[in-house]
Amino acid sequence: MTQILFYAFIYLFAAVAAVLVSKRFGLGSVLGYLMAGITIGPVLGLVGKEVESIQQVAEFGVVMMLFLVGLELAPHKLWALRHKLLGLGGLQVGLTVALIALMAMLLGQSWQVGVAAGCILALSSTAIVLQTLGEKGLLSSQGGQSSFMVLLFQDVAAIPMLALLPLLGAAGAAAKAEGVDHSINLLAGEPVWLQALVTALVLCLIVFGVRRIVPPAFRHIGRTGLREMFTIFTLMLVVGIAELMAVIGLSPALGSFIAGVALAESAYRHELESHLEPFKGLFLGLFFITVGAGINFKLLGAELGLILGLTLGLLLLKMLVLYGLGRIFRLSRPANKLFVFSLAQAGEFGFVLLSISKQSHLLPRLIADRLLLVIALSMVATPLLFLLYDWLAARSARRPQTAERPHDEIGEDKPIILLGHGRFGVQINSMLAACGFHSTVIDYHAETVDGLTRFGLKTYYGDANRPELLASAGLHEAKLLIVAIDDRSRAVEIIRFVRRHYPKLPIIARAYDLHHGHELQRAGADHVIRETFDASMRSARLALEALGIATDKAQALAELYTQRSEYRMQALADMHEPEMPKYANEKMAEKMRQIEAETVALMQQLLHGESHPAAAADGAAGKD
Repeated sequence: MTQILFYAFIYLFAAVAAVLVSKRFGLGSVLGYLMAGITIGPVLGLVGKEVESIQQVAEFGVVMMLFLVGLELAPHKLWALRHKLLGLGGLQVGLTVALIALMAMLLGQSWQVGVAAGCILALSSTAIVLQTLGEKGLLSSQGGQSSFMVLLFQDVAAIPMLALLPLLGAAGAAAKAEGVDHSINLLAGEPVWLQALVTALVLCLIVFGVRRIVPPAFRHIGRTGLREMFTIFTLMLVVGIAELMAVIGLSPALGSFIAGVALAESAYRHELESHLEPFKGLFLGLFFITVGAGINFKLLGAELGLILGLTLGLLLLKMLVLYGLGRIFRLSRPANKLFVFSLAQAGEFGFVLLSISKQSHLLPRLIADRLLLVIALSMVATPLLFLLYDWLAARSARRPQTAERPHDEIGEDKPIILLGHGRFGVQINSMLAACGFHSTVIDYHAETVDGLTRFGLKTYYGDANRPELLASAGLHEAKLLIVAIDDRSRAVEIIRFVRRHYPKLPIIARAYDLHHGHELQRAGADHVIRETFDASMRSARLALEALGIATDKAQALAELYTQRSEYRMQALADMHEPEMPKYANEKMAEKMRQIEAETVALMQQLLHGESHPAAAADGAAGKD
């Protein structure tokens, strides 16, 4: 018992410490777990022979991961995305597998080993790429969306690969002879037609069984009020399906994925996710730690040149494939750069497929160890690839004359200039256009400009920070400037420039939050609109009505609070000091408390019918 607790503490402490360090440097949790395994294994030698036995338990995290992946892949969503999935994703996986297999055969390996290596190395790191794209705000860009489509296809493609690799290895009898696979395969030695028939029946049983059993079971458990029963039932479901697949000789992960897809459109999908997510994170983290602990550093030292060469060769090969596909599918140059640099590495699914290949005796031990090192090193190189992409993007921005697309020439004068046509600016432009007011729209995202132009919405490409672009847009003749870009610092700089050179031009600006609103107000914006404020006020008004307050009274209260909020922003803008932390200014905090107290008093007066909201707001503003 003491030894079990000791090893549990070692693994958990290493995971927490390494992941926190890894996240601090923007490397992602997967690399953190790998570093934890390397530290407690090859480096410090705190764990040894028990790693393989722990890995058998940790692989249950892979089963849970694929069940949750299946829950996210509703069949109708996959069908709607079929063209991009099969186009970009299918070609990327197919070409990469074929090229790696061909190179392996040229190096003297069998075609089975070549195909296995191709499957293992073709998949990229979903965890690292999506996290990095999200942190950089690039996920919604053309390059980010293309990367997401490929990653989505790779997640789906990993499932048939899980079934294919054991067949390539012909693992059955050999694995049992060496004691590698301790599971019971009831179909071993049976005719092929019988194995196929039983497999098909079991898959149908899983699909229709979970659809029929899970919803009524969850309803019945809900009536008991015992929340832990949800967790127990969910774990029982996944464990049962995994064991059923193992009994007929198929991958447990494949069965859990199929069950997840079958439940993807269930009303209890989010309930299942919420109860499995903590266990998936724990077991999957443990799996990656055991992978790190099993890395053969003696081999890395002995074959450093070869391993680095293979890693560099993999990165270049995948980048060439991705670049060619980006050109074929007409991605813009900035989008294609992001597409190429984000997906060049191998991924965490490669560790899973490598583990399956080793169990199936498909790959020799030496080749498996080399591939493990190549996967790990390529994932470590991913942050460096993103840094290289950032450097290239910044270099293109500094040299507009050599950029892939010059700023558009604006040959028309419009009374309204709208900067930014994202989720905020598009609604403003749409309403103005419906009322007969046409705007000059400027946006810095080439894919946005191209997409809107296809739909008949004239939008110009350019950086609004450049004075000559604003001048060519007719800023000196404009009646209104609307700043709706999502870059906080750029928005403030633009308003400062415009207010300095065009002091009488009305400016409406989008603010991220109250703190940003103060900066925009000080910069010279006439009207500052917090992007979520109106939606919040509408929600609050509906909440008041739900609590029994009459509709007209709730509307009046919402209007009063909105007026007071605008007054507070104006009153505090002059006191705002950008270099200080939020609300660290004592004078500003005192003023805020005073205004809040006045607002509460006015709201209470209106609530009890003692004053009219407009009069109350005007009176309060006049006192200051």
